Amino acid sequence: MPQSHHHSHHPYEALTPDVVIDCVESAGLISDARIFPLNSYENRVYQVGVEGGEPLIAKFYRPGRWSDEQILEEHQFTLELAAAEIPVVAPLQFDGRTLMEAKGFRFALFPRRGGRQLELDNFEHLERVGTMLGRIHAIGNAKPFVHRPALTLQHFAIDSREFILAGDFLPRENRVAYESVTGHIIERIAPLFERDWHTLRLHGDCHSGNFLWRDDTPWFVDLDDCLTGPAIQDIWMLISGNRAEQTAYLDAVIEGYETFAEFDPQQVQLIEPLRCLRQMHHAAWLARRWQDPAFPQAFPWFNTPRYWAEHILALREQQSALQEPPLTLGAV
Repeated sequence: MPQSHHHSHHPYEALTPDVVIDCVESAGLISDARIFPLNSYENRVYQVGVEGGEPLIAKFYRPGRWSDEQILEEHQFTLELAAAEIPVVAPLQFDGRTLMEAKGFRFALFPRRGGRQLELDNFEHLERVGTMLGRIHAIGNAKPFVHRPALTLQHFAIDSREFILAGDFLPRENRVAYESVTGHIIERIAPLFERDWHTLRLHGDCHSGNFLWRDDTPWFVDLDDCLTGPAIQDIWMLISGNRAEQTAYLDAVIEGYETFAEFDPQQVQLIEPLRCLRQMHHAAWLARRWQDPAFPQAFPWFNTPRYWAEHILALREQQSALQEPPLTLGAV
């Protein structure tokens, strides 16, 4: 492959187990030195044992990604939701602070929550999630984010495409096809993103991996990607399958949702465009992080000729999906 990456320096090089424990203890806790890394690539997350208490989850923010203001706004939103008794895993406060810094790293500590994965083909689960999302959005709608980013075509699609094309990631034989399909997709969906959709504070990354199902309740974990956008962004990732299944799942989510918040059915036409944005952004995210040694280890299939061929094929399928009429709500 054309890539020659030097792994001499990456953001988490200095984050050794000793440093993790020192950081946790800087909050005034005593660790029992048991430390267990959890699956997280954007940030680094560990379960850390604490003397005489339950283990905590320590999340170390990727240096240079968010500003302090952006992280604190995420924490503030999560605490607002927790105060409204919405089942979110909120950061713990130490002397009134949720964001701490030690040894050159910014981190936050969270209570450990167990649970099983959400079942996206379970109508009861979907309706319960819809109800919680309605409650979250009712609060998200109360005031705007000031520092967090917004969901835009520019950031998720155009910048992603430019980053891939500017680097030496694409094999030469895939370059024209990638350039063409992404260009067509952006051109096709741009008018939709120019419309004046109602936006609010969102979870932002509402896929099944960011939920824990516990005591018949969906717990929301990880608001690391919270942003400003249209309500459908928190709903579409819960919906999969063929057209009939997608319609049924969407109806289940919206039925729960509308108990607490109004949903604009016009936003359904954003589902496939948002799927395009996510696919393009994900490829660029992997490319942007490729110099972090955790990435080639976790995603060994990325940046192979086969990966790019499949990515382009998936984008072509999305291009076809954009030609289909959008789903309809309440279609009995």
